[in-house]
Amino acid sequence: MSAAALAQAQPARHPFLTQGWARFKAHRLGRWSLWLFLLLFGLSLLAPVISNDKPLLVRYDGRFYLPLLHSYPETTFGGDFHTPTDYLDPYIRAKLSAPGNFALYPPIPYSATTIDYFAQRPFPSSPSARHWLGTDDRGRDVLARLIYGFRLSVLFALALTVTGTLLGLLIGAVQGYFGGRIDLSVQRLMEVWGSMPELYLLIIFSAVFAPGLALLLVLLSLFGWMGLADYVRAEFLRNRQMDYVRAAQALGLSHARIMWRHILPNSLTPVVTFLPFRMSGALLALTSLDFLGLGVPPPTPSLGELLAQGKTNLDAWWISAAAFGALVSILLLLTFIGEALRDALDPRHTGAGRG
Repeated sequence: MSAAALAQAQPARHPFLTQGWARFKAHRLGRWSLWLFLLLFGLSLLAPVISNDKPLLVRYDGRFYLPLLHSYPETTFGGDFHTPTDYLDPYIRAKLSAPGNFALYPPIPYSATTIDYFAQRPFPSSPSARHWLGTDDRGRDVLARLIYGFRLSVLFALALTVTGTLLGLLIGAVQGYFGGRIDLSVQRLMEVWGSMPELYLLIIFSAVFAPGLALLLVLLSLFGWMGLADYVRAEFLRNRQMDYVRAAQALGLSHARIMWRHILPNSLTPVVTFLPFRMSGALLALTSLDFLGLGVPPPTPSLGELLAQGKTNLDAWWISAAAFGALVSILLLLTFIGEALRDALDPRHTGAGRG
């Protein structure tokens, strides 16, 4: 069979993806959810510029300084000590606001770990003009911790989604393409591995090793690939019987090339629709572990840590309300995006399907 016959036997992929993207854009709720999520994520990546206890730009005695990039001693701005400058100190602020000087502060002049030592109300303090969402029980700005915690949660969810997707694609593709004993052996291994108590393993490893994002990412990645592997396996089992695969095998193409170039592009629908829901699961996993004290170490900002503080300080309603509102909003956006992707890539909406 010639290469032209192979090209004719293999179904066109680009029209399906193009039509799917057009249908996704026509899904108003999913489209706006995607843009809003990307906007919030982009703003969170700029967290040091939006929320920081250091000015973006300082002009003092005719010279310009960039505190975000360099650390300056207090003596640089007329202070008495050689320690790093505390830009929240009223004395330093008075120096920087003197005639001829100025300091450009971020919209939120607090970082995630900044303790407001100059606050005039006890901690935790309710929302005010000084702290828009109030402070936690240690005097840290809730909005600042929310921004940094959102960035951390989304980046962790993206990393966990990528690793789980790659493992699920690889293992599911090998199972579905080769079938037989390989498929049966991997299925039995997955049953054994999936029956292991994931939470207990996390508790044990957290007690043995220093808790951190790297440890959580490795442990959760070891269990997060099995759901996607089943979908990919089913797609490969179905698509390996197609004419274009038989034609490629007749031409003598390698197994890896057939899997990568011919079967995988026609098996991506469950993978793409799985991603937003996988991110939601990763976000909930990190939040739950942080809430239980098994996640990132303090003082790292996270949504779960804010929820735990809200449970401890029930009278400080603004802490749990902010964290719960942010978590629910993220999960809703991801759910709307996932539903829109599922509807857009549904083969029943393509007319001829995927061949």
